[in-house]
Amino acid sequence: MSLIVQKFGGSSVANAERVMNVAQIVTDTYKKGNDVVVVVSAQGDTTDDLIEKAQEINPNASRREKDMLLAAGEQISISLLAMAIEKLGYPVTSLLGWQAGFQTSSAHTMARIKTVVPDRIKKELDKKSIVVVAGFQGISKYGDITTLGRGGSDTSAVAIAAAMHADLCQIFTDVEGVYTADPRKVKNAQKLEEISYDEMLELATLGAQVLNNRSVEMAKKYNIELEVLSSMTKAPGTIVKEKTKMEKMLISGVAKDTDVARISVTGIPDRPGLAFKMFSKLSAKNINVDIILQSIGRDGLKDISFTVAKDRGAEAVEILKDFQTTLGAQNVLYDDKVAKISIVGSGMESHAGVATKMFEALYDNQINIQMISTSEIKVSVLIAIEDADKAVSAIHAKFFGE
Repeated sequence: MSLIVQKFGGSSVANAERVMNVAQIVTDTYKKGNDVVVVVSAQGDTTDDLIEKAQEINPNASRREKDMLLAAGEQISISLLAMAIEKLGYPVTSLLGWQAGFQTSSAHTMARIKTVVPDRIKKELDKKSIVVVAGFQGISKYGDITTLGRGGSDTSAVAIAAAMHADLCQIFTDVEGVYTADPRKVKNAQKLEEISYDEMLELATLGAQVLNNRSVEMAKKYNIELEVLSSMTKAPGTIVKEKTKMEKMLISGVAKDTDVARISVTGIPDRPGLAFKMFSKLSAKNINVDIILQSIGRDGLKDISFTVAKDRGAEAVEILKDFQTTLGAQNVLYDDKVAKISIVGSGMESHAGVATKMFEALYDNQINIQMISTSEIKVSVLIAIEDADKAVSAIHAKFFGE
C-alpha cells in the first residue's frame, strides 16, 4: 500500500463533468489499495471572478479581506469533489487548509508555508477515507485565513507529500506532461519523459506554467518525486526528479514570460554604493529584481536597467522616483511591453555555442534583443512583447527542428 498525493488544477474541475472525471481518477487510485490525499484548486476562472468582484466593491480592499474572499474558491471545489466521490460510493472527507494543518506566515495573498501538521489528515486516512484538501490556503499565527499566491495549490500538494513522506505526488493538469515548449502554441513541441528538479525549477520560474516554481523548489528540498500528467487522458506523464537517466539534451525547453516589465534608471553618478542603495529600496518592499544591465560609465554617469514582475512595476517606479533626487539620477523610464524568452537545459554545461544558436534564431527572424541574462543552465533574453510567440517558435525550431 502506498500514500499518493494527487493535485488537480482549476481546469480539471471546471464543471460537473470534469469533477466526476476527477472523482473517477481518485477512486481508481484508491481501489488499488492506496491511501489517497487530493489537493484541489478553485474551479476554472473562479479566482479571477472573485478578484473582479472585489474590484467592484473596493479596489483598495485590505489583503486580509482579499484572502477571506479568495479562499472561498477552493472550499467550493473540495466540497463538490467530495460529493462526487460520495456518489461513486467511497468514504471521503474534505478539509480546508487550516483543518489540514497548514500553518503559514501572515503575509496575506502571498503567504509562505511554515509547517504542515497533518494530524487530521492521518486520522481520516486511518478511517480509510479519501481526504480532499483545499489547496492555496492556510492559517497564520493570528488565526487569520491566508492564501499562498498564484500556483499555491501545487505547493500545498508537495508540502503534504513532504510532511507525510508520500510515495508519489501527482500533479494533474490540462496537458500530458512537461513539453519542450507550450504545446498549445508550438506545433512540434515534444513531451519529456523526465526532467531534473533544477531544469524544471528554471522553466517554472521563467514562465512555463505547468508547475509552480515554489512547489518544485520544495520537491527538490525534500526529494519528492513528482509526476506531471493530464486529467483528461490516461497517457503517461513527465517525471520530475533529482537525476535523470536520459542522455542530456542540449536544451530541455523554451519558456516565455510576459509578466515582466523593464525599468531603466538613467544618468546615475558613476560612483560606488549607488546601485546598492537603489536596489535595497526595492528589496525592502519585497520587489524581486531579475535581469540587470549596467552600462559602462561615461562622463561620470551610468545607466542601470533591470526587470521586475509587471504587477510590481508601478510600485517600483514610484519608489525610485521618490529616491531619484537623492540618487542623483536624471530619469526613471518604464516599459511593460516586453517579454522574457528563455532556454533551459543542463546540457548547456558541456556544449559550447548554445547561446549563439539562440541568438541566430532571433537574428534570422529580425527580432531585436534588449537585455541578456545567463547561468549554467539557462539563457534569457528580453524582447518586444509582440515578437514573443514568434521568438519561441523560431528558437524551438532551431534546437528541435521544424
